[in-house]
Amino acid sequence: MRLLLDTHVFLWVVTGNTRLKPAARELISDAEAVYVSAASIWEIAINARLGKIEANPEALVTAIDSSGLLELPVTAEHAAAVGRLPLHHSDPFDRLLLAQAFSVPLKFLTADSALATYGPGVEVLD
Repeated sequence: MRLLLDTHVFLWVVTGNTRLKPAARELISDAEAVYVSAASIWEIAINARLGKIEANPEALVTAIDSSGLLELPVTAEHAAAVGRLPLHHSDPFDRLLLAQAFSVPLKFLTADSALATYGPGVEVLD
């Protein structure tokens, strides 16, 4: 299985956050490839600048590679695919991440149960 991590899951992976349960860690470690979108770094940079989270986007860029993860760039194809998604969810970052996952294709790994409405391409963590 090839995975795309939702932004919060990526943060949990690189910070060792206990919200990422052992079963989820095993799913990630057993995956053939695990991707982090450039859109997640963009989301983190905005939220850090707004004071919503404490994070260093530059350090997180480095953490992608040092954690054995792969970077997934945002392409024009991904951006266009956002328009084909059902309007189940309005968060623009989640919609872009979902569009990327479905375009590549990758299984989208999230803890946001609201995203399960997008179907079997979304894996919601407990």
